Amino acid sequence: MKKLVAIAFMLLPLLALGQSDFYKNVLRRATFYAAANGGNSVSDQDVFSVATGPLTTDIVETPFDYSLTFGVRKIARFGYENRANVFYDGTEKTYGDAATVGKYDGFEFLAEADWRRQQGKNFLDQDYFARYVADSWVVKAEYLQDGFADVRYFEASERGRLKIGKKLSLNAGVVQRISEPYGYDPLQQWLLDNNQIHYTALALEQGYSVDVNTGEFFSPDGTMVANDQAVWEQVIVPQVLNEYVSEKRSELQSQWLYSAVIGFDFYHYEKDFWLHSWGNVMPYHLDTGDEYSYHNFVNSSQWVDLGFGLVFGTKLTKSLGAFAEGKYNRYWNREWHDFSVGLNYILL
Repeated sequence: MKKLVAIAFMLLPLLALGQSDFYKNVLRRATFYAAANGGNSVSDQDVFSVATGPLTTDIVETPFDYSLTFGVRKIARFGYENRANVFYDGTEKTYGDAATVGKYDGFEFLAEADWRRQQGKNFLDQDYFARYVADSWVVKAEYLQDGFADVRYFEASERGRLKIGKKLSLNAGVVQRISEPYGYDPLQQWLLDNNQIHYTALALEQGYSVDVNTGEFFSPDGTMVANDQAVWEQVIVPQVLNEYVSEKRSELQSQWLYSAVIGFDFYHYEKDFWLHSWGNVMPYHLDTGDEYSYHNFVNSSQWVDLGFGLVFGTKLTKSLGAFAEGKYNRYWNREWHDFSVGLNYILL
């Protein structure tokens, strides 16, 4: 709720516009899209076992992969961003969206939610942001959830901007973030002197039980979940630990974090050579004294959060071209990144 309130607060000046002005300044040239994509996952796998005597064969089936994407975007494309498809299908990777400054000054926004299943695992990715870029200042608010990286946060920033020529700009200001209490580990209280987790005691506290006579293990509702110590330790205990950690983290309130930020944006484009790069570094974070602040879970009172992006392409000859694209982020010592590099050669 706090995240939605923060985004709404930033958009209040836009809501005050007249209906015609709102369409002209906000919605005009925006693209709404919805798409479904799917395909085969990994093939079925035969699993053989002789633990009980005769050879037995099981088949591990993985359901098909799919994605459902819904979104709306109004972001000017950079010179190197040519539309590969006529329609948005939710599979596009647009690295330039992560830049602090867009191709043109003004208001831009993106709202996209992506539900996907990959190799039998379900993920939810979300990215909602709005930014306004002026000659001497930049404001941006974003809510990001990356299911693969297991990171989720809301971020707002207000920065002064200094233009250096037509290609480079520097910025500095403050950032406010709301997130779960990253760094907090509920399992710390269950560590033994040998740094091992006392998982049996934890499971018993969570309602699991064991019949020492039969060697059977039961869930809190009385269902037998394992009749073998190995199955209990390798299959059930990891599930118990995951459930416990999720439960304890969900009980805590989201944490506010106030940081200083400095950044840059550089954009050069020609048909045969282009370079787009941006970066943000947060070297200082205000310690509010909260019990679950990240300050309490690091070795020093300060740490560095950062994010960088690069889009590079060049046509070396009429036939040969090279490219490199990617972005890297590290917040709260959690990393997520993706990249693409390669060569193209055209036979003439």
